[in-house]
Amino acid sequence: MPLHDVGYRPWTGQRRGAGYAVRVIATTGVKLAWTSRWLRRLVFFAWSPALVFATSFFAFEQAIDEGRLATMREAARAGRNLDGVGMLGTVLTDTLSVPRPKAGGEHDPSKPIDPKVDVANTRRLVWSRLLLAFMRVPQAVLLAVVIGLVAPALVSRDLRAKAWLVYFTRPVGRLEYILGKAAILAVLVAAITVLPALSLWLVGVLVSPSVWVAVDTWDLPLKAIAASIVLAVPMVLLALAYSSVTAEGRIASFAWFATWAACWVAHASLATADTVAAIRKAEGAGAVTAPDRAAGRERAWREDPFDDLEPDAPPPSRRQPRTPPPQGRFRWLARAAGMDPTIDRWAWLSPYHALGVVQAWIFGTETRPQAFVPSLVSLVVVSIAAVLVLLNRIDAPTRV
Repeated sequence: MPLHDVGYRPWTGQRRGAGYAVRVIATTGVKLAWTSRWLRRLVFFAWSPALVFATSFFAFEQAIDEGRLATMREAARAGRNLDGVGMLGTVLTDTLSVPRPKAGGEHDPSKPIDPKVDVANTRRLVWSRLLLAFMRVPQAVLLAVVIGLVAPALVSRDLRAKAWLVYFTRPVGRLEYILGKAAILAVLVAAITVLPALSLWLVGVLVSPSVWVAVDTWDLPLKAIAASIVLAVPMVLLALAYSSVTAEGRIASFAWFATWAACWVAHASLATADTVAAIRKAEGAGAVTAPDRAAGRERAWREDPFDDLEPDAPPPSRRQPRTPPPQGRFRWLARAAGMDPTIDRWAWLSPYHALGVVQAWIFGTETRPQAFVPSLVSLVVVSIAAVLVLLNRIDAPTRV
């Protein structure tokens, strides 16, 4: 019996674009990742910090609705703790304690101010700081853990199973493959950072006296999305780059967590060394001792927020009041919310701290270029290096 036409049959169906390959890779990867019970638990647990921060939004709006904002401002300017508001008190103390300048620029605490303008500005600053702290502390840490569990297997598993024989014998290029794998992690980033942050903003709008608050704070959701993108791009690219250099997911996972731990330790060591050197320099110059300086900082701020203890400082009309010292038990929140007046010159060494500084710049709580530019450059360099590694390693088995 003769054989007829043993060649390839022509495709008569509808052709899909290159974007459809990215969609198939992404959806398949998300379904496979979601089968992990631990991943589902971590994503569910990632929403629990939002409940804690939502109570701060509610407490702040209740204070505005009950007319207690002016009383809190006077208490904060007097240096007293704001009892009954928990960690929100740290943000409110720093926000409300800034004295109001006169029209000519001189300090005049007794001058009245338009309550509507005061409430609008205070709300905008408090919301920004709470959203920033929410994204920097719980969500960034949880996202690092989730990416460390999911990303290492995305490329290394294909290398071990020789799945590239299927991918690259079809019309799927390197770019589509990388975008498809990155989209898997982008879905997790949206579930852990973007959606909870937008939900917090929506909660703040719903518990506020008027829905017109959404107009006054319209850019905060956009800043939250931008901060999530800044958080996701370097982390996703670096994790995929680690996954592409080895066929063992365990090695890639170890490299991911080792990078975060080692960079964190290096940053902490150098920052501590700077602090110790500054204290020794102050003590050697005949200034007050370290304990006296720490104890007198809050006292000096209460007496004159514009007195920065420098003999050659500019006159009060040209100075900004110093930031009050944060409450002890919520000192982490003060740092995360961008209320630390010092510049962390070693932040660029640690991915966590570098991402936090850049996010603070996006939310507007950090405006000094010498503070965020080194971290921004560090993240850009890491992202470019990761992309180059991916482009070189993704189709390396197909090259002779």
